[in-house]
Amino acid sequence: MANATDPRNAHPDEFDEQKQDSQPGHLSEMSPAPDHGERSYRGHGKLEGRCALISGGDSGIGRAVAIAYAREGADVALIHLPEEEDDAASTAELVADAGRRVLTIAGDVRDEDFCRDAVARTVDTLGGLDILVLNAAYQQDRDGIESITTEEWDRVMRTNLYSMLWLTAAARPHLHDGSSIITTTSVQAFNPSPQLVDYAMTKAAQVAFTKALAQDLGEAGIRVNAVAPGPIWTPLIPATDWPEEKIAEFGSDTPLGRAGQPAELAGAYVYLASDDATYVSGAILAVTGGKPL
Repeated sequence: MANATDPRNAHPDEFDEQKQDSQPGHLSEMSPAPDHGERSYRGHGKLEGRCALISGGDSGIGRAVAIAYAREGADVALIHLPEEEDDAASTAELVADAGRRVLTIAGDVRDEDFCRDAVARTVDTLGGLDILVLNAAYQQDRDGIESITTEEWDRVMRTNLYSMLWLTAAARPHLHDGSSIITTTSVQAFNPSPQLVDYAMTKAAQVAFTKALAQDLGEAGIRVNAVAPGPIWTPLIPATDWPEEKIAEFGSDTPLGRAGQPAELAGAYVYLASDDATYVSGAILAVTGGKPL
């Protein structure tokens, strides 16, 4: 019998009750610490010599993707909020340890000029751009539609949607045949929770963005795809305004009975960016612990 891992037991299935006061969340305050593949991910040269830009690259899914890309041979630029400097620095160190060039770019993707500057800095520093990962996101628990202020609505929309437009528009002149754009959408795009109504709306819009852009850029040889995670243990979770007991049970409602770890998504992003996926565009790749899209 093959020595295969039981997916139900591959990672923790419960978490300490915890809460972080505001977003962005921080890795140092999480218990248990997420697994980003720091010790487990082994590269095979699938992205050798390529240059990637990852928004929200300091922690969570973005950090796991940065580690995997570097170990697959790519140079990596990371966009992060100034408040996430410590997490970004530790992620950058892991990229450098893989022998790749790394650039950290502090700023807020809600600002159009910053997004365009981030792309320009990436191209100037790394010498080009082959992979764009649109991963930055913001969510909060909502107590009814009437509780969403215009300020909060703007933060969700500008972080999750406007930034995608600005980063992609700035990146497009630098992308070429063989380039790849990958969006982080969510199971929420297909099965929205009422407490995350505004976040879920943006995730559904990201699916439309991905499918439309794949049709637009296919003639240029540029592939556009998305990953749709289910419940993943990242700083976004304890920093969402949920009751602490809900955090302790996070992900227990999946068919596999647990939340996923960022490391369990890294392979999906590598696959979509690599030549293994040369005939894959406009796809939404589910990594949900069995939750259907």
